[in-house]
Amino acid sequence: MKILTDLQACQSLPHRTRGIGRYALSLAAGMHDARAHDLRIALNAAIPDTIEQVRAALPGDARFLAWKGLRGIQADHPANAGRRHAAEVIRQAAFAAERADIQHISSYFEGFSDDVVVDIPARRSTPVAVTLYDLIPLLHQDVYLSDPALRRWYLDRVDSLRRADLLLAISECTRRDAIQLLGLPPERVVNISAAADPMFRPEYPSIEDEAALRRRYGLGRRFLFYTGGIDHRKNIGRLVEAFAKVDRQTRCDVQLAITCSVDGAAASGIVAQAAAAGLAPGDVVLTGYVSNRDLVGLYNACEGVVFPSWYEGFGLPVLEAMACGAAVIASNNSSLPEVVGRGDALFDPFRVDAIAESITRLLADEGFRRSLREHALVQAHTFSWAATAGRALSAMEETVQRVRADTTSITRPSPKPTLAFVSPLPPARSGIADYSSELLPALAAHYRIVLVADQAEVAEKPDWPSFETRDLQWFDLHAREFDRIVFQLGNSAFHAHMPAMIERFGGVVVLHDFFLSGVVSHLQWASKVPGYWHDTLYRSHGYPALAA
Repeated sequence: MKILTDLQACQSLPHRTRGIGRYALSLAAGMHDARAHDLRIALNAAIPDTIEQVRAALPGDARFLAWKGLRGIQADHPANAGRRHAAEVIRQAAFAAERADIQHISSYFEGFSDDVVVDIPARRSTPVAVTLYDLIPLLHQDVYLSDPALRRWYLDRVDSLRRADLLLAISECTRRDAIQLLGLPPERVVNISAAADPMFRPEYPSIEDEAALRRRYGLGRRFLFYTGGIDHRKNIGRLVEAFAKVDRQTRCDVQLAITCSVDGAAASGIVAQAAAAGLAPGDVVLTGYVSNRDLVGLYNACEGVVFPSWYEGFGLPVLEAMACGAAVIASNNSSLPEVVGRGDALFDPFRVDAIAESITRLLADEGFRRSLREHALVQAHTFSWAATAGRALSAMEETVQRVRADTTSITRPSPKPTLAFVSPLPPARSGIADYSSELLPALAAHYRIVLVADQAEVAEKPDWPSFETRDLQWFDLHAREFDRIVFQLGNSAFHAHMPAMIERFGGVVVLHDFFLSGVVSHLQWASKVPGYWHDTLYRSHGYPALAA
């Protein structure tokens, strides 16, 4: 079986140095080491500064496909929509030329703020598998999707993710979420789990080396360790409060070390919260980003690791800490019980008192701490990249067989391509509505058409085939599913919604009027789009026209 793995997760700005990038790289290496199949790694040559790093991290005989995407296609800028769609087409063509038995996308929620581009075409000949880390923004939309642009993009991604033939969930928790939230059949979602990189292991450094490590990060006492992100669900605020609630005698010689990339404002906020909770300067240490080498050293040197996140797709830092033999306590929700594997090491992350009690026991009870360390090594050894890669490969094999069976067992004609037809339609008092009503029956011979209209009612004609009619809000979420988009554009208020749609999604424009001053001025004066008429007039004709 030939597998083409899209490894842009290791090129993505948000993920290349974080858990998703590390997971994607380790899974690819594990699949390569299995040697059961022909594995090709696809990298985006439009992000050149990452390619050699990825190559160096994989075995020397790994086989690569470097395809050239486009720059300046971030999804957070609507004006990039046309270029982004072109990049998707380029990627599809490059991947199709490889004639793989299955395509594997290592991370799907990419490209909002960088030039990574991944997609699952609605019409394709090759099955697609996607590694799914979590659906946390979908579960907690009020926290993560308050920005309207990000919300539209993420929900569009979620909708198109349903087209995947296989989801490789990184935990049983994530698998359950995908089945329930996406409405997918259980056989299309497989838990492949995760593992820690072999570099995470027990170490016995010299006194001098450990002292140097501690000096680098301002750790002059015993320390409790947290590493991970800084965002809301990581629950760092409650962690600081809980540490302050621990009896002074228990924590008098202990620091709380928080390791993550944090900007000045966030760091100041944590320091201020620690002071407000009664902690002295130096009780909480913000190390900033640390290298993997030092991260292993800190896991080995700490008294214990506390991980208070209230939702994780897997919680890789927990497993990495346990692989080093660290005593770990963590939240009792989402995937973390799967990873920790011990009930008395878990706490309620929403109760500061519960976190404080767990920290107190960890610091004060030497027997408990020792048993946690012993358990950590045993539990960590139940996870391996060989096992995870084996589960992924088995799931892909079954998917290829299932898709082939589905396509060969039934003889059916090739489906017509899909067309979104954006136009005023009867009974709108518009010549273009009449034009469209005459055109649609002939066009239906070649396309499966969905009518998109900004009007309360569409009056179907007797000679029309059965057309599905949708509003603009629905189209905003589903535009990328169509093979073609056609706009019937004229110079009147009936078309005021179209310029923004054309900028965002691209398509074919049937231009019914040469002069568009009516629709453009309407957008500013009636539709209240600030400056639209003035800006367009200036861009078309310069300052003299604007002044006039």
